[in-house]
Amino acid sequence: MFERLRYLFALCIVVALVGCQARHPLPQTVTMVIENSPTSLDPRIGADGFSEHIGSLIFDSLVHKDAHFNLQPWLATSWETPDPLTYRFHLRTDVHFQNGKPLTAADAKYTLDSMRDGTVITAKAAALARIDRVDAPDPATLVIHLKLPDASLLWNLSDGAVGIGPEGSGRDFGLHPVGSGPFRFVSQLQDDEVILERNDHSWQPPPAIARIRFAVVPDAITRALELEKGSADVCINCLTADMVSALAKRPNLQVLSGPGTNLNYITFNARDSVLRDLRVRQAIAYAMNRPLIIRSLWRDRARLAESLLPPEHWAWTGDVQQYPYDPAKANALLDADGRKRGNDGVRFHLTMKTSTDETSRLLAMILQQQLRDIGIALEVRSFEFGTFFSDVSKGAFQMYTLRWLGGNEDPDIFHTFDSHRVPPHGTNRGRYVNAELDDLITEAGMSSNQAQRRADYVKVQQILAAELPSINLWYLDAVLVHTKRLGNVTISSSGNFDFLRTATVTDAR
Repeated sequence: MFERLRYLFALCIVVALVGCQARHPLPQTVTMVIENSPTSLDPRIGADGFSEHIGSLIFDSLVHKDAHFNLQPWLATSWETPDPLTYRFHLRTDVHFQNGKPLTAADAKYTLDSMRDGTVITAKAAALARIDRVDAPDPATLVIHLKLPDASLLWNLSDGAVGIGPEGSGRDFGLHPVGSGPFRFVSQLQDDEVILERNDHSWQPPPAIARIRFAVVPDAITRALELEKGSADVCINCLTADMVSALAKRPNLQVLSGPGTNLNYITFNARDSVLRDLRVRQAIAYAMNRPLIIRSLWRDRARLAESLLPPEHWAWTGDVQQYPYDPAKANALLDADGRKRGNDGVRFHLTMKTSTDETSRLLAMILQQQLRDIGIALEVRSFEFGTFFSDVSKGAFQMYTLRWLGGNEDPDIFHTFDSHRVPPHGTNRGRYVNAELDDLITEAGMSSNQAQRRADYVKVQQILAAELPSINLWYLDAVLVHTKRLGNVTISSSGNFDFLRTATVTDAR
């Protein structure tokens, strides 16, 4: 089956599908194909990868993650902590929003306050829950007072987490966002495109690219064809491995790749009458042949994952319960649980939701086959991303698959399983509850002792591996495909869009 799928997709790329319609952008426009529209370009609200990656080009944060995930000055030139409950930031005085208004501490205060006081309803508010109050004593000074120590505060104020918008921005700000970043917002057409232009008044070095069109192309074959024809210039982490291999042979294209941190995972609904049973979740984990899926679906452009954190992280541990491929053990668990096969060989039915992303659907199809071997009939239902994301946020699912796009680079990611962070107050979409885990996450987040924090996070990872509210599948390699029209292209392990800040472009197509 896997070889046949590989052949079909490679064939689809090389055939001349001349009927595929291409839009011809203006000269000096770079077209980047993406799978889905951002859910919100309000940096206080948008929590999906496309919202955060595009938003980071429009908005600036107080601090910035460098290539090694260390936090560096950005809008804040420096900061100090006179005591564990106080952070004092000193802001740049040469920054203006794209509408010409100076960016001051009052804007930063309003951005944080509006996320906390209900001005906007956002899952990101949970990351700021330990803030007591925010002061702006003068235009260049921002003071954050905490109720409790928060070791992840700086990370939660970095790019992708919170971008600073103008004071007074309301709930409809995402429709006409105004930031201070290197690109300014021009327009968005839902499920079609987002257009940005260079912000010539940015305090940062001006980008060489004058205009970016993010073209929403849900179908992976079409994305590959757009690149092959030159009607699109770049995509990152948006193609199957077979498509990447085929496109690498094209003389007008170049492929960059390296170990990545983006994580594929499956989440279970802990309130579901079937999946709240640990033995069922464990049986599913044992029934999955993850190494085979990596070889077949990703051509080994991925690493097995046993944790949300990437292996390079200081808090990562591999000392957790493992689930190697073992269908006999999976069957034994279900037998012991009293879930007998019917005359048709089926023990029970489950439904798995995915977006229309091609690799997510292929993963679900493969999992459908593997679970059939242990008597589970899996129905796969795919939806456009907005509907899919709404359903998983509301808890309207049994199982779903998604990716963490960079958010798993800080241990604050474990708040995903905090019982107090069910949407809309956080990202615990599986509604998992474990009081011991909550206490460990809270304790680790308050400690300034990294050794103690690591000990707590090791226990957190061990609990999650034992109880399996979700299955960590693999860390995808970061893979960027671009036309040779683009130069000076770099790639980050998180797969963000920062390369657009420094890439160069020629007019030739």
